[in-house]
Amino acid sequence: MLSSSLLLALTTTGSATNLFVSSYSGEITSLALSESNGTVSLDTTFSNAGCGPNPSWLTVDPSRGLLFCLNEGLTSPNGSLSSFTINRNGSLTRVQNETTISGPVSGVIYGNSAGKQAIGLAHYTGSSLTSYDLDGDGQFHFGESFTYSLSKPGPDAARQDSPHPHEAVTDPTGQYILVPDLGADLVRVYGIDFETLNLTELSPLNAPSGSGPRHAAFYNPYSVASEDATTFFYLITELTSTIITYSVTYLPNGGGLTFTQTAQVSTLWLLNHNRINAPAGVLISPDNRFLIVSNRNSTLFSLPNPDASNNTQIPSDTFTTFELQLDGRLVFVQAWPSGGLYPRQFSINPSGTLIAVGNQLSANVALLSRNPATGLIGEPLARIPVKGNITCVVFDQAGAGSA
Repeated sequence: MLSSSLLLALTTTGSATNLFVSSYSGEITSLALSESNGTVSLDTTFSNAGCGPNPSWLTVDPSRGLLFCLNEGLTSPNGSLSSFTINRNGSLTRVQNETTISGPVSGVIYGNSAGKQAIGLAHYTGSSLTSYDLDGDGQFHFGESFTYSLSKPGPDAARQDSPHPHEAVTDPTGQYILVPDLGADLVRVYGIDFETLNLTELSPLNAPSGSGPRHAAFYNPYSVASEDATTFFYLITELTSTIITYSVTYLPNGGGLTFTQTAQVSTLWLLNHNRINAPAGVLISPDNRFLIVSNRNSTLFSLPNPDASNNTQIPSDTFTTFELQLDGRLVFVQAWPSGGLYPRQFSINPSGTLIAVGNQLSANVALLSRNPATGLIGEPLARIPVKGNITCVVFDQAGAGSA
């Protein structure tokens, strides 16, 4: 039976009604989340092919009821950016679609939440960061681009043949965009001009050679975001499977950030494994107490097959959870199955009671229970197949879109 807090999260009007899933099949799939007599279900309600042939990332603008979809363009020389209005029934209506530099794989909205905003895109194969100014109603127009090159390949010649920006994320104060670059072993830093939304490239963070920065998260231990507040930065390195902790100092007059490394741990902690692990996503829980990482190719677990009448098992990759300490240290809490293979990306609902994960190679979305008090992840509440290699799954945090 579900806990009362989880039942409340499922039955309260708001963020946990619909989920949106992108996959390389070319579609965005809408899933309805419901609960009846203690049983949770996910049901496919709509699909939309308006993003492009290879949707790779979804960004929700909850205040405006909009969803932005990035098309990676795996089989074409370019990618694309699309915008959609989110309808009350979970369907999507496309507003605009524009061609971009190839390979967009992550997008973040920045600027003034009550005024001018833009979206920054990290382009993996295009070795670029681009920006698009947002008009507030789903319309957007090109802003600027920054394209990078390498003088020589990195230590991992196959993956570090050129710069490969893998994410765009804002700092807690909203003054900077940071771009982990897997190919260049850098985290690129940009200052934001709030009047023009233009970006200024500043001094980057140099990650360890051959580490392959992929994704990152910020942590303010006292839940205060300011230039003077204690701030930590957790960098996930795909090629060496580590979490590197940095303390962050803000330079005066918008001059950038300085980083001091304080710790480094394996994303799988001290678990005994002999596979080449490839960490992917990282999030800090909504209550600011835990850090969660998804690990691909770890295959530490097996789970009962819900579609089989016998006792067959299916392999599963791993989530690892760490408790955040006030001094930035990470204390290992749990390793837990993700419900399938290659958990490329995951999302947490605002109350912290549910994790939705897109298991790329299993072509399923798993909905896992989570105890916010202990940080422990529980058994899958529901799993549903979604066509194609899944790239992203997000909750509709807007709760209700247009009619």
